[in-house]
Amino acid sequence: MFKRNVTRHSSQMALRCSLLFMLGLAGLLARAQAPDQEPALALTADDAELAWGACPPFLPAGCSIAVLHGDPAKDNVDVFLKLPPRSKIPLHWHTSAERMVLVAGELHVTYEGQTAAVLKPGTYAYGPAKRSHEGSCASDVACVLFIAFESPLDAVPIEGAGK
Repeated sequence: MFKRNVTRHSSQMALRCSLLFMLGLAGLLARAQAPDQEPALALTADDAELAWGACPPFLPAGCSIAVLHGDPAKDNVDVFLKLPPRSKIPLHWHTSAERMVLVAGELHVTYEGQTAAVLKPGTYAYGPAKRSHEGSCASDVACVLFIAFESPLDAVPIEGAGK
């Protein structure tokens, strides 16, 4: 009799555990499939709704930046960087890696220890975190660069560079 009660109790416990697991799994799946409250968006560099602001003072006069998505003070921010034609970007580095696609113009970028890369519209480039680099907008039109940062946005100039 004792053995039959233990077996029945074990079977009931197993069934309860299975049901709880399945209910928990269903809840996780429901949350995972819930639509994100954040709206999708699509922007071009000449959209009137973009708010272009000033770049850090060490960058060339006329440089501007527009935040596309995210908060520059937090992780995962996307921006457009617009550089005047024939301007130079002094040696600097970022805390974050940067993923870039050139939208307009021709941009030459040189990362420490590497040869210069020539970016033309549609070119993807990756810059490692904390790697010093410099560049120039080599075209007669403004260079517009899309940049995705993993960490909060910063740009740290290298003292004495470009003098």
